[in-house]
Amino acid sequence: MEKLKYEVDPHSRLIAGNTGRKTNLPKFRKVLDGRFTIGKNNTLIYHVKSPVWHGVCIPHQLKLKGKWSLTERGDLRLTIDKWGRASFGDKITLKGDIISVSKNSLLFAITKATKENKISTYALKLEGTWQADRLNRLTFRATKEEGRHDILTLTGIWKIDKNYRIIYCYEKADLIRKTKKVHTLTFKGYWNITDNAKVSYVIDKRIGSAFKFKAGLAVLAAKHVKFELNIGLTKKQALTFAGTWKIGKAAASFRLRKEIGEKGLTAGFRLSRKIQKQAGEMFLAAGKSKREASIFAGAGYKW
Repeated sequence: MEKLKYEVDPHSRLIAGNTGRKTNLPKFRKVLDGRFTIGKNNTLIYHVKSPVWHGVCIPHQLKLKGKWSLTERGDLRLTIDKWGRASFGDKITLKGDIISVSKNSLLFAITKATKENKISTYALKLEGTWQADRLNRLTFRATKEEGRHDILTLTGIWKIDKNYRIIYCYEKADLIRKTKKVHTLTFKGYWNITDNAKVSYVIDKRIGSAFKFKAGLAVLAAKHVKFELNIGLTKKQALTFAGTWKIGKAAASFRLRKEIGEKGLTAGFRLSRKIQKQAGEMFLAAGKSKREASIFAGAGYKW
């Protein structure tokens, strides 16, 4: 039986060739026309369209398992499991762009060149959930078998727009078209600010798709709340929410001024009785003097 070695060229096409071991076949290298798809548990599948040529047996469908990740450039990478490395090497890198996100999926577009040197684009849909890592970066957890997952990390900085939605923008060069394009990913959800300075952006609570950020300094003013947090190792981000305070005997609560979407964008949190009196006085003083009051989370006060 012939020994074949597969690899992916810069145009995201699968190429078959000899492994270099002794066989009865002459040396050859052939582009296998076809495209990648995503199967159950985010398995990578290559559907071969090229006809089988004489003397070489190529399956019409190649299934690959491994660990998904994103490269520094933002390409999609599959690190092959041990059983498949003899034929495919250690890694397969698919060049393209993340073009869309939803509550349980990530859509990655691949631009490829055909045998006739024409350019075509198709998309791969990975299924999973969105979460934040310990550095407050946005991550996608691609579903695997037996409850496992692979983590794809968006390493750039994210922001919130005027409607309080999380926006992630990145610029990338298209090597085939020789152009640069800015891609914008919009996450649709609602904010939830709870005890212990936990700032969450909930995309789908039912499936656990939510960004739970670790906030540092909280600035509390009469008409807004501002949280400061780090993204990655060096980047900083400020989250400012406009709204109103309601101060009662048992707790102080805050609600966003805007309500957008089907469920509405809401944010609120309660201050413990231990600091209720002091916090309430600070908010009232801030309203009169238009000065801000600050609380360092974890440095003396608990929410």
